[in-house]
Amino acid sequence: MELTGIGVGRGIAAGPVKRMPEPLAEPADIERTADAESEIAAANVSLAAVGEWLRERGVKAGGEAKDVLDAQALMAGDPALAKDIAKRIEAGKTAERAVFDAFASFQKMLEGMGGYMGERAADLADVAQRVIAHLRGVPAPGVPESDEPFILVAHDLAPADTALLDFTKVFALVTRDGGPTSHTAILARAKSIPAIVGVGAGAESLTDDTLVVVNAATSTVTAGVSAADVEAALVKRAEWLEASNAPITDGALKDGHKVPLLANLGSPKEAAGAIALGAEGVGLFRTEFLFLDSATAPTVAEQEVQYTELLEAFPGKKVVVRALDAGADKPLSFLNEAHEENPALGLRGIRALRVKENILRDQLTALVNAQNKTEADLWVMAPMVADAEETDYFVGLCRELGLRVPGVMAEVPSLALVADQVLETADFVSIGTNDLTQYTMAADRMLGTVGSYQDPWHPAVLRLIKQLGDAGIASGKPVGVCGEAAADPNLAIVLVGLGVTTLSMTPAALAEVRAALLTVTLDEAKARAARALNGRTAAEARKLGSE
Repeated sequence: MELTGIGVGRGIAAGPVKRMPEPLAEPADIERTADAESEIAAANVSLAAVGEWLRERGVKAGGEAKDVLDAQALMAGDPALAKDIAKRIEAGKTAERAVFDAFASFQKMLEGMGGYMGERAADLADVAQRVIAHLRGVPAPGVPESDEPFILVAHDLAPADTALLDFTKVFALVTRDGGPTSHTAILARAKSIPAIVGVGAGAESLTDDTLVVVNAATSTVTAGVSAADVEAALVKRAEWLEASNAPITDGALKDGHKVPLLANLGSPKEAAGAIALGAEGVGLFRTEFLFLDSATAPTVAEQEVQYTELLEAFPGKKVVVRALDAGADKPLSFLNEAHEENPALGLRGIRALRVKENILRDQLTALVNAQNKTEADLWVMAPMVADAEETDYFVGLCRELGLRVPGVMAEVPSLALVADQVLETADFVSIGTNDLTQYTMAADRMLGTVGSYQDPWHPAVLRLIKQLGDAGIASGKPVGVCGEAAADPNLAIVLVGLGVTTLSMTPAALAEVRAALLTVTLDEAKARAARALNGRTAAEARKLGSE
């Protein structure tokens, strides 16, 4: 029996299945017999205890796991949730039932938002389970223990359970739910282990001790295999681990064709970790962290400090900074106060910045100042650019202020269609595959009901990337990718075959992508790309492009 889902990475693993225990039984919906005040107090004690436990476990886990566990702790301490729970208790619910219903209500709201927020719903459900377990005085469901290596199968994995997983024992992760940005997928990339997420109802057939082979490269879980099949897979796993742990070198194909591997970063503090993993520079620095928690735009001086810190970490290296990308899922009142029925198609990115040009000028001025104080090779790009006219506007402003290398992001399909015109002015183009996929497929990336359309392997998306690659080759200017697609080792090969010159990704994916590129020549990458372009669906393109 073979199950398919979304593969993370390209590793392979094999072994017996161990399933996560089933969730605690739903609390009975009965009238409380205790007084409301004591029930509310008990609920608050349990919320506080779970929050503290999550924070302590986060400190022990460190790294990305700490950030996720801290976010869960904030969920447990959310005053709005506590208030909702208290109201339900006062209305006659028991503490357990009030917690269950209040968390379920918030979880439903997140699921309705879809995308990244929808995938955080599982984190909220995990907090609820822990609070209910504390109220009952019983242990919360956790990761199974085993003396031998195993494949962990679950509905979805919560951060608190996965933060301290023993990856000498857990060889791979398989989940019924989740997508490419779920916590399980993020964890798998960070730990460089194979995972298949979003397998669906078929995951229920994977019972304890069933022997399976998990192949992230083919996005498959094969059950009912023989001991010989497992042994063969483990040999391949050893080869994959050896390749992934090879000495860090610059990104290149087997024939020596250079493909610089860059990092996507969200703050200067992430620079050291990226360098340690072999990042040759930065392909996407997101500047939103400076703006999102503020009621007003940061000053030139405040921004300059952060940009200087970033650039100083990469002397002589390329650092690509994206101008503020606000709007849609990142609204800022000081940039656009108007209500929009569909903000993904509204004043977003360069459109919003043109309306409030003073904010853009301040940001570019801060970048110029940082550029002139450091030795990094600073490139700056505008988000959500639609055509040559918008390109001319941004590039002209950059040159007026003294920025040396201005470019644009290709996230709107129209830009790909006029890429030759755009590259007459821009010094480079960087493809944001997440948004390019969203707008090509007319499927809101934040809406869970159309999540299946969010696949950059779709031939329509690949053909737009080829147009951009061809325009780059014709103009002699670089075309990079900084979306999640670059972190997929097989897709990375196809992207190079389509004319992409650099790849930027989450630093945890660098080793696998580096190893994958070394397995093909440029001609072989082009052949894979050509096959993928002929696919009729994303799944077919993935299969054709991975062979």
